[in-house]
Amino acid sequence: MATRNSVSKADYYETLGVSREASEAELKTAYRKLAMKYHPDRNPGDHSAEERFKEASEAYGVLSDADKRAAYDRFGHASTSAGFGGGAGPFADSADLGDIFGDLFGEMFGGGGGQRRGSRVQRGEDLRYDITIEFEDAVFGKETEIKVRRRENCATCNGAGTTSGRGPTVCGTCQGRGQLRYQQGFFSVARACGNCGGSGTVITDPCSTCRGESRVAREFKMNVKVPAGVEDGTRIRYSGEGEAGRFGGPRGDLYVVLTVRPHDFFERDGNDLHCVVPISFPQAALGAELQIPSLDGEVTLRIPEGTQNGKQFTIRNEGVPHLNESGRGDLVVEVLIQTPKKLTRTQRELVRQLAESMAIENKPTSRGMLNKMKDLFS
Repeated sequence: MATRNSVSKADYYETLGVSREASEAELKTAYRKLAMKYHPDRNPGDHSAEERFKEASEAYGVLSDADKRAAYDRFGHASTSAGFGGGAGPFADSADLGDIFGDLFGEMFGGGGGQRRGSRVQRGEDLRYDITIEFEDAVFGKETEIKVRRRENCATCNGAGTTSGRGPTVCGTCQGRGQLRYQQGFFSVARACGNCGGSGTVITDPCSTCRGESRVAREFKMNVKVPAGVEDGTRIRYSGEGEAGRFGGPRGDLYVVLTVRPHDFFERDGNDLHCVVPISFPQAALGAELQIPSLDGEVTLRIPEGTQNGKQFTIRNEGVPHLNESGRGDLVVEVLIQTPKKLTRTQRELVRQLAESMAIENKPTSRGMLNKMKDLFS
């Protein structure tokens, strides 16, 4: 007969949020999500989360075992009672949860789940260096010198961390395992040893220069080549120019991140440049030839008769070079017809005569029709 406690328990399938036909992979995925969400280390002091974690662990402990799952499907929670069919509770002889908790704690604490001892030899950290360059430098490229502070192999001990040559000894705190275990409810949780950093060994006679760290901080200079056509936010990677690895490990990389200052009047869209040029009504009506600036100097822009406000003109190959490719984008010029705010008496009379000679019926029209009319006169 089921106990009162077992009767009050939620269905294991409902606890994991899966159907009764769920596969092993579906059970594992469902449990892993719940364990990540409700683990006590992620919810300190939250007793409700701790209970949810225990419930999910118990449910998975039964359903992940084929025999226990079959018994549970037939007899429910009574099958998990001590003494039922020779069993000893839901966690006795259950499926090994180590693979899940190895991955789980690896994600939670930033380490690899299956690794019990780290290595003293470690890859060096990557570095980031930010540079602000002018708009023209991003277009045409430039070369500049930077100063970067990074950790180099200690010259005194040649990156060994000690000058005696005796090498590291077994860590007395973790006994060489690189991890310390703590009890967490039903499970023991492994964490990297703080004394040896997870390596399992310590240096008892550290180098006097680097204090056993194997590296010292130094400033170095290097030339950075900014290629033509880069954009704001571009990252340039210099392989092996980061910090030296610990105890002879490989170097990290250096990432130079570019910030491009805005231009006074050019705006960039991919490899094209855009700008707005003001023109007068006579220039728009009669046509004109203008000298406008580009990044290479002045270029000629011909305005045809009857040009409408907002008309865009494209000047080929006056834009930004394609990054690491041949060719350039275009320069797109939009004209803005300016209306004078003040007129002289003579100008006013001339404009009045012009208005009388080209009267327009001011009837409302749709935007689409207006655009068609502009196309007719452009």
